Amino acid sequence: MGSGAGQKRNVIRLFSVTAFLVMLCGTAFAACQQNAVTLRGDWGQARFTVEIADTAEERGRGLMFRENLPQSSGMLFVYDEPQTLSFWMKNTLIELDMIFLDKTGTVRSIHHRAQPGDLQPKSSGGNLLAVLEINGGLSKSLGISVGSEMRHPAFSDGPAAWPC
Repeated sequence: MGSGAGQKRNVIRLFSVTAFLVMLCGTAFAACQQNAVTLRGDWGQARFTVEIADTAEERGRGLMFRENLPQSSGMLFVYDEPQTLSFWMKNTLIELDMIFLDKTGTVRSIHHRAQPGDLQPKSSGGNLLAVLEINGGLSKSLGISVGSEMRHPAFSDGPAAWPC
């Protein structure tokens, strides 16, 4: 009977380890989906559901003509190569925070509360790969700051500061 009980314990342990690995892999997978970004810093973490703008047409339209943006949503503008990026608010109806990121997914600057319709370009220097737009004022209220790191597949060639 001791042998059967030992086998049963081993099966239970194997099942527990397998369930843990499935949960762990599922968590890692969920953390790196195309339609979501996670930011982290000494302030904590924040996750946003995002639309990806990675073609010239999508980037040109951006969030124009939208009357609202859900609180935990945004748009991630992704470019093929690091470059100088400049954004404006033409035809944009909602206040936005623009979070500028380098190829590692590290936040290099933030333009807070860009005003609807403002045609003045918001630039953040060179060597940038992406910009995350979220509701205006949200980055300050969450504590997102320069040096924060973003996890998303777009930074996989980085090398990413926070790999998937």
